[in-house]
Amino acid sequence: MPLTETRPAGKRIPAVEVLGSRAFDSWTHTRNGAPRGYIDADTLKELWIHTGTACNLACPFCLEGSHPGDGRISGMKLSDVKPFLHEALEMGVEQFSFTGGEPFVIRDFVNILDYASQHRPCFVLTNATEPLLKRRHQVLPLLNNPYPIHFRVSLDFPDRARHDKDRGEGSFDQALEGIHWLLEQGFKVSVARQTDSNEVPAEVEAAFRSIFREWQIPENLAFTAFPDLGTPGSEDGSPEITENCMEKYPTPQSRSHFMCTYTRMLVKKGDDVRVYACTLVDDDPQYDLGGSLAQSMDERVMLRHHRCFSCYRYGASCSAPG
Repeated sequence: MPLTETRPAGKRIPAVEVLGSRAFDSWTHTRNGAPRGYIDADTLKELWIHTGTACNLACPFCLEGSHPGDGRISGMKLSDVKPFLHEALEMGVEQFSFTGGEPFVIRDFVNILDYASQHRPCFVLTNATEPLLKRRHQVLPLLNNPYPIHFRVSLDFPDRARHDKDRGEGSFDQALEGIHWLLEQGFKVSVARQTDSNEVPAEVEAAFRSIFREWQIPENLAFTAFPDLGTPGSEDGSPEITENCMEKYPTPQSRSHFMCTYTRMLVKKGDDVRVYACTLVDDDPQYDLGGSLAQSMDERVMLRHHRCFSCYRYGASCSAPG
């Protein structure tokens, strides 16, 4: 968009309109020419499996750009995942985690989850609406598997109208129905919510707990609060991370909160499964670290993506709360 375009007085130009995606920038140096900060992986503790970007909802803020029928990232099959699960087990992985899209939209997902939870604890991000509710009869037997399954359900705000505005009418109540059912069966559940810049977290979570009481849901569910991470290919104008910045974290232990030190994510592009650095960078092909987990752990990860700043500043993690 030409920067000379006239706009109504006082209307702010969104950063995404004036800044190009960093995916076109140097992998090793910032726009100012400084050496980028980087991470060298330690041990693979958590393997994420991206089930595909297809979703039953079409949230405008979705960091994956997911919507019904979306194919930016192809849907996974058990045959795609099996070799990587076994490679991860040989490397000492501690947990298998799943994200989308909406995993329960994917036909083979319950088979994948069944197989994975025979070997390690599993963690599933879900909106807990119709796709899960329709497959309750398939999910229930998974309670008998050797390892537990933890579900994190998206409830954006403790406000039905505000939640449903972006996720669709009825999705708030469906998610609460899903949470109630999962807990009633004996699964572990936590909640992912969005943050507001001027919020008081204790007040927001108290409002959620009031709603939980109405639904006979335990009030002690853990929350993970996320900022707006932008849509695929966007740029938010956050600071670039240089080698000098990383002097704040001089030791491997002090860098351990960066997800790329201990996680990798499987992403299916077309018919090929590739290994990406973490859950937040699949819109940048430079973070494709190879076709095997062992290869990916040898690759240095440059902190180029704008979402890397969330890890740098806040210690952001998509993993299950402790």
